[in-house]
Amino acid sequence: MNAISGEPRMDTNGHEWGGAGCVFAREKSSFKEPAKFAGRHSIRVHSCPFVVSKKRLRKISPARGAALLIALWAIIVLTGAVLLWAGYIRQTVTVSGETLNDIEARAMAHSGLAIAMHPLTSKETDALKLEENHDPGFRVRMVSEGAKLNLNFLFAGEDQRKLDIFRRWLDSRGIDYQTRDRMVDCILDWLDADNVKRTNGQEDGPNYHPPNRGSFLTVEELAEVAGTEALTSQPGWKDDLTVYSQGPIDLTAADANILRLLPGVGDQAIEGFLQWRRGGDGIDGTQDDPVIQKLETVQGFLGLNKTQFAALGGLIMLRDNTWQIKSEGWSGKVVRQVTVVARKGSQNPQIVNWKE
Repeated sequence: MNAISGEPRMDTNGHEWGGAGCVFAREKSSFKEPAKFAGRHSIRVHSCPFVVSKKRLRKISPARGAALLIALWAIIVLTGAVLLWAGYIRQTVTVSGETLNDIEARAMAHSGLAIAMHPLTSKETDALKLEENHDPGFRVRMVSEGAKLNLNFLFAGEDQRKLDIFRRWLDSRGIDYQTRDRMVDCILDWLDADNVKRTNGQEDGPNYHPPNRGSFLTVEELAEVAGTEALTSQPGWKDDLTVYSQGPIDLTAADANILRLLPGVGDQAIEGFLQWRRGGDGIDGTQDDPVIQKLETVQGFLGLNKTQFAALGGLIMLRDNTWQIKSEGWSGKVVRQVTVVARKGSQNPQIVNWKE
């Protein structure tokens, strides 16, 4: 090292040694003979962080930079893989949770249905409501099919009393006289076995082919009949209709809107009859409801004389055991519903329709 300038000196191999900040102590050698240091002499270095070869620096630095880039890329790739794996795990856990909720919701819906199908269960049985405030849980609603209008019953045999009940029901839904007549004739043409068009009806033609099988298989089929658009375009048009009941209107279940379709029955008489039928608590289907053993018991409440009541023969009945049962089960945010129509008149209920 130049003692004056403090600049580093070079040995014969091109290594820098000394320089500013470095203090060397020589043993058994002279600065004039740097070649003799190798193998025979040693140098003690004080306060010098490193000794660098310029040639080695030029050779090693690019390799170290490449290794650093490779390491960084490896870290990025591994990080991405970990994030993808974590996302997959989260998705798997979410799907598994939803699958479990779906299974539980279906199980709860079926549990409610099993209770409702028991021969001794009525629409007011407490067991149907026990799980409404639980999660998972269920709720069940039972509606008598006998409280509805049976399409096949009303149009069978072209009985004018039955057809008039249907016409009065259409009138209650705001459908005008001409549209009612066309609708009734088109329904009769849809059901009858011939291909003879009624006055306001429609028989087989291009893009229209009545099945002529004598009955409806479902309520929804009514929407396929020509001339029914004024009805089937209304919300809730199916609610008062059925094809599953025994046929006549069940006086123990029908509401005021259905009862007033019967000939000769007024609103005041209907209100008095319903008040009596609901018992002391004012609710249908509970323990305090009077048991109606004979149709004649109802005659006085409906305000009908013998002749008027006789005119209802075949149009009314008591205790139709055909029920629509809607059981809704839930677990978390998953909800599943089972809708069944069943006849419960015996120890072995008969399911006539199942929708899930």
